[in-house]
Formats: sequence, structure tokens, C-alpha cells
Amino acid sequence: MTNDLTMQGKVVLITGGNAGVGKETAVGLARKGADVVFTARDATRGADALADIRARSGSDTVEVMALDLSDFASIRSFADTFLASRDRLDVLVNNAGLVQQQRAVTSEGFEMTFGVNHVGHVLLTSLLLDRLRASAPARVVVVSSHAHKHCGGGLDFDDLQSEQSYKPFQVYGKTKLANIHFTREQARRVDPAEVTVNALHPGFVASRFGRDGDTGRLGDVAMVLGRPVAISPEKGARTSIWLASSPDVAGTTGGYFYRGKPSTPSKLAQDDEIARRLWTATDDLVAGAGS
Repeated sequence: MTNDLTMQGKVVLITGGNAGVGKETAVGLARKGADVVFTARDATRGADALADIRARSGSDTVEVMALDLSDFASIRSFADTFLASRDRLDVLVNNAGLVQQQRAVTSEGFEMTFGVNHVGHVLLTSLLLDRLRASAPARVVVVSSHAHKHCGGGLDFDDLQSEQSYKPFQVYGKTKLANIHFTREQARRVDPAEVTVNALHPGFVASRFGRDGDTGRLGDVAMVLGRPVAISPEKGARTSIWLASSPDVAGTTGGYFYRGKPSTPSKLAQDDEIARRLWTATDDLVAGAGS
């Protein structure tokens, strides 16, 4: 494959890049000449992915770094190390995600799916935002999902941690809704000439469900039933790569995309008041955890 090198000199950070859509996003952007850093929770999986990404992309400017989005100490340590090692950040791809069959909690006591898919990424983005601004024009790409349309009526601000009711796929859908709310609110809070923020649906991808999660038999059954209509991780990564690199979306912000085109999220996802309320609630959660 011929490299077009349109991302030459650009620094890209991808969370959860050791498998699935994240890994294919890393391959695609490395082929375009980007200096790619991807994260992994597991060192062995990360090292295996690094070798594969370098081999397939033909690029040596790919690095893996350890990050556990369920642990604020890990997020802060990662951000410090990354900022010390890179003087710019052109694209942040918030890709990592999970869904679990049984309710669990993060190091700070947040419900795990909500803590990783939403809160962890919000904290990470906030820690890197100044570097993104300094690298203007920069981009934040948020991997959401059409699952946000099937989340049982939206966010319950009296039970954001799903203590009263825990249904794995419904909770996952709520975190994907939160991703869109975050995208739209962050886009309102930063000058698009400095940083654009856009979300996407990658499609139903034939990979480990949740891209890094643990669904037990529920996830296995979902993948078996859905496999006939599932797409490859490579196809699933195309919109992430496009949003990260295409001049067609330069200056475009606050959008939701599917198959490289604008898509309409749910009515709930377009509610600006809910987005502002979630932003404030998330800020309070982070502050309460000792930020």
C-alpha cells in the first residue's frame, strides 16, 4: 500500500490501540506518516500489537504506552509521561471502551463502564487539552456508538453509577450517549480554530465486544448472533482515520459521523442542557476523587 504521508509530522494518541478498531486506526494513521502513540492496559498485548502495527504500517514511529483508564493515578502518570516526551499533540482519539457482565467499580469507586468509557476519557482529555491547543489546529476524535440510541431512556442523574439497576448493554449505551454529550459540550468550550471535537459510530465490528471489555457469555452470544452483519475492524476504523486526518473536516466540530458522513444522533444526544448537566456532574466526580 502506498503511503500518502498526509500526517507526516503529526503526533497522534489513540487510547486502547492494542486491538480492534483502535489497532486498525493506529495502522492507518501510521501509514499516513503520523507519529503514533497508542495505549494498552496489558503490557504483553501492547507489545504484540506494537510489533504488528509497525510491520503492517511500515512505520517505526509507533510507540505503546501503559494506561489504565479505570485508575486516576494511571491517567495522571500517563499524561505527565506523554507531555514530557512529546512537544505537540495533533490528534487525540478517545477509542478505548469496555462493557462488563457484572457490575464492578474503578479505583475511585465509579461504576467501571461509566468510569472508563466516560470519566477516564474526560480526565485524560482535560490533562492534554493545553497541549492540543498549543498544537493548533488539533483534533479530538471520540469513538461513540449507535448503542447510545438504546440506553433505556437516557442518563439517570440520580443513579449515574448504576447502583440501583445494572443491565450491561443498557449501561454501555448510556456511556456512549455520554460520549456524545461530552463531544458536543467540549466542542462548545474550545475554539474550533484551536481544537475540533467530533464523535463517531464505527459500525458493528467483528472484534472483542466493547474493544477491551469483559462481557462474559453475554458478549459471546452478542457476537455470534451479530457476526453475519458485522464488519471488519479495518472497516470500522475508517471513520476514525478520516476524522483524524481528512482536510474535509478541518474546522468541523461537535458532529457525529458514520461511514465518513454526518449522522444524526438520538434526540436525547442533541439535548444541550443534559450535556451541560453531565459536564458539571463529571467535573464534580473528578473533583471529589481528589483531582
